[in-house]
Amino acid sequence: MKKVVIIGGGIAGLAAAYSLREHQTPDTPDFEIILLEKNNRLGGNIRTEKTDGFLIEGGPDCFISEKPWAMELCKRIGLGDKILPTNEGGKTYVLSGGKLHILPDGVILMVPTKMLPLATSTLISWAGKIRMASEIFVPKKKGREDETLGQFVRRRLGQEALDKIAEPLVAGVHAGDPETMSVRASFPKFVQLEEEYGSLIKGMIKRMELLKKTHKPQASAGPKKKVTMFMTLKDGLSEMIDTLTTILLKTNTRIEKGVAVTGVTKKNNGYEVALDGGKSIEADAVVIAAPAYAAANVLSRFDADLSQKLLTIPYVSTATVSIAFKKSDVKHPLNGFGFVVPKIEKRRIMAATWTSRKFSFRAPDDTVLIRCFVGGSKNMELVNLSDPEMIKMVKEELRDTMGITAEPVLVKVFRWINSMPQYTVGHEDRIKWIEERLANHPGLYLTGSAYHGIGISDSIRIGEVVAKKILHQLKN
Repeated sequence: MKKVVIIGGGIAGLAAAYSLREHQTPDTPDFEIILLEKNNRLGGNIRTEKTDGFLIEGGPDCFISEKPWAMELCKRIGLGDKILPTNEGGKTYVLSGGKLHILPDGVILMVPTKMLPLATSTLISWAGKIRMASEIFVPKKKGREDETLGQFVRRRLGQEALDKIAEPLVAGVHAGDPETMSVRASFPKFVQLEEEYGSLIKGMIKRMELLKKTHKPQASAGPKKKVTMFMTLKDGLSEMIDTLTTILLKTNTRIEKGVAVTGVTKKNNGYEVALDGGKSIEADAVVIAAPAYAAANVLSRFDADLSQKLLTIPYVSTATVSIAFKKSDVKHPLNGFGFVVPKIEKRRIMAATWTSRKFSFRAPDDTVLIRCFVGGSKNMELVNLSDPEMIKMVKEELRDTMGITAEPVLVKVFRWINSMPQYTVGHEDRIKWIEERLANHPGLYLTGSAYHGIGISDSIRIGEVVAKKILHQLKN
C-alpha cells in the first residue's frame, strides 16, 4: 500500500490530509496517511481554552469570509450550524495622541471610500485628509518591480495614512513592519486596484458596487445565515481541529503526536522520513506542513540550497494576553470591536480586541473579555517577559488607553515563538525559486502559511492544492 507522510499537525497539515480523503476517487490506488506532529497537541497556532464561563482563543480568533475556504471547509465537515458572525457595530478605534479615535466609516483596510466621514474624523489632520482624498490624482506606478507596503502607502495616500491607519492595521493582523513587507505578496489586491483602476479609491468603490450587484437578495427556501467580514465558530476554532481529527481517524489515517522528524532522504522511488529516536518511515509522498525554518531543518542534508532558501523567509514572535474584568469596572462604552496602536504612539501593545463585544458566547454577561497583542516586528523582545511582567504591562497599557484600573477576574497568556512568517520584499521571487527547486523532487511538497497566504483560509486552500497534486501523482 502506498504511503503519504504529512509532517505537521496544524490546520495546513490537517486540511491537506482531509482533502486527500475527500477527493479520493475509486480509481485512486489505496493509500495510508501518516500525520506526524512533534508537539503533544494538534492545531498549531489554533488553540481554544474554556474556563469559568470564558472561551479564550490563544491564537487566531476568526477567519475572513472574503477568503471562503475556511467557511466552506467548516460546512463540509458538519460545522455549518456552528459558524458565528461578529456582532453588530463593528467599529475600530485607533490610538492617537493618547486617545482612542474611531477609524472613519468607509475606510476599508486603509482606503477611504466615503469622504464625509473622513472629513469629520478626529484621527487625521486636515493636511492628511486632503492628501488621502487626492489619491485619485496620483499616477499609477510604472513597471512591476516589488516595493514595500510603506513605500506604496506613502506614494498613494501619504505619510499620515501610513502612520495612523496602514501601519497599525498591518501590525495588528500580520505583526509586520510596512517598511520591509512586500506589498505584492502581502496585499496583492491593492496592487491590482492600482493597476486596473489607476487609483485605490476609485477601484475600491467600483469593487464595492460590483459586490452589491452580485449579492442582491434573492428569494430562497429558508433564511440565509448572516455573513460578516470576520467569522468564527461558536465553540471556538479548535472545534475545526477536533472535528478534522475525528474524521481522519475514521479513515486509513494514522496520527502520531509527540513525534519529531529529523530528516527526509530519497529512497528508491520515494522518500525515507527519519524520526527522532532512530526509527524511519518510507513514503511515496511527503508533505512538510511546518514553518519554513522547520522545513529547512528537515531538508538540510537532502537539499542544502533549498534549505538555505527556506531560511530566508523571516518570522516574528507574538503573544496574546486575554484579560477579563467585571463589566461594572469598565467605563468605556465598548461600542466597537477594539483598537489598534500605531508605532508612533510608542506603546507596548499592538492592538486590543474587545472579544466579548466582537463575538457572542465568549464571556459571562457581567464581564468584559479583552485580548491584547504583544510583540511582532515592533516590540518582539516583550514576548520574552515573564507572565507576571507581561500581565503587569498589559494592565498598565489598558489603564492608560481605556482607563481601566480594576484588578482582572481572569488572565491567560499565550506565547507564539517564531510563529508569524513575514512576506518581505522579493517574497514572490523566493517562492518561485523554491517551487522550481521542488520540481526536481517529485513527491515532495511544502504547504503552510510561509508561502502563498498567512491566514487560516489560505492555509486550507494551499493544503487542498497540495492534496490534489498528490492524488494525481498516486494515479500515475
